[in-house]
Formats: sequence, structure tokens, C-alpha cells
Amino acid sequence: MGVVSRNDYETVIEPLVDAARAEGRRIRILCEFGPEFQSFAPGAAWEDLKVGTRSMRLFEGCAIVSDVGWIREATRLTRFLMPCPVRAYDGDQRAEALRWLASLPEGPGVSHRILPDSGVLLVTIDSPLRTQDFDALASTVDSWLDTHEELTGVVLHARDFPGWENVGGLLSHLRFVRDHHRRIGRIGLAADTRLADLMPHLANHFVRAEVRHFGYEQLDDAVAWAAAAPRQSARPTASESE
Repeated sequence: MGVVSRNDYETVIEPLVDAARAEGRRIRILCEFGPEFQSFAPGAAWEDLKVGTRSMRLFEGCAIVSDVGWIREATRLTRFLMPCPVRAYDGDQRAEALRWLASLPEGPGVSHRILPDSGVLLVTIDSPLRTQDFDALASTVDSWLDTHEELTGVVLHARDFPGWENVGGLLSHLRFVRDHHRRIGRIGLAADTRLADLMPHLANHFVRAEVRHFGYEQLDDAVAWAAAAPRQSARPTASESE
């Protein structure tokens, strides 16, 4: 079949996505375009956009396998805009594409926990930051803020800053900072990377929290400093602000 139609999406793709959403699981998908592929019908393109917009956070990885030149090039040009890792493979590299999908890490790529005695969020970073990392962080922080006025501090622990997996990870990071920085007292960076020396100077222009750099081996010092953040004054109630 040379043309992918709207019916193809409705009978094949959408049931897979709906089942994953209902079962609370994520999707790794391999899309293979054979030599007979010609194009997407207009209705299929619209369904592709709808599925992507509604379900993008369900995807953990996507491999495109094809010898169609424009498919591979379009994938390589746009993969950094996708919310999950995307790679393009030649038609004879299907097995390699499957191995790559299977090798992707399970769940979030960073570990985090809130230290309940101090109200400090400790985040350990070992791999490039992904959208699902910030989804998990936001869920933890929002649950804490439901019953606490603020998060006393955040400590980021990383030997080297690995960057973001793609633009989706960067945008999710920016949204997390935008939504939470006003309720965080201090941010400690326990890292040896040179970038960490610059971060306090840069971050102070964008976040309300006080930021300080510590060495990677100074994790305990960073946590103690973050835990000693001055408490914010209580936010006014609706009646007090009127």
C-alpha cells in the first residue's frame, strides 16, 4: 500500500495508543516504510497530528526504518523537536533499530526523593534529562506542596551535567522551573562540571531561589545548606488580600 490513510490510523495506531493510556504504560514504536510507500493522505496527516499532540508523553522511543530518502532526512532534521528519542535507520537495519528500542532506559532517567525531615528534594542525575524526568519530579513536588507551604530546597547531584535528551526535555525543564521556583527556598548544585560554576550566576537572574555550587563530594554540605533556607512568609489568604 503506497498511501497511508486516516483509516489506517483509526484502526491500527489509535487502538494501540488508547490501550497504553488505559493501562498506564508507555510505548516504544518502530515505524517501517517500505519501497512502495508514497505519501500520507491529508486525513492521515491530521490524525498523525492529533495522536501526537494528545499522546506524545506516552512514547519512550521511536525508530524509523526506511530506504525512502525524504523520510530518513525529515526524521533526522526534526528528531530533536520530538518529546522522546527518535532515530532513523536504513531498510536493512531493522534488527539494529529493535535493539536500540530495547536498550532505552526504563522509566525516568534520574532518581529523586524528598528528605521529609528537611523538606529538601534530592535529585541524582546520571543521564540526559528527558520529559518524563520532569513529569515525575513535578508529581512528587506537587504532592509535597499540597500539604506544605514550600519546598525548603533542591539539591542536584551530578558528576557532569549530561544536558537534555532533546528539545522536549529542555522545554519540560523550563516549564518545571516556571511553575515551581517561587516556592523553593534554595538550590544547591553538588557537581564537578565547570558549567556548575556558572549556573548560580545565571540562575539568579531567572529564579527566586538562592543558588550555590558545591563540589560533587560535598553532597552532605549542599543538603545541610539547602535545609537551612529561611522560611517564606505565609501567602495571604483570599480574605487577607482583598
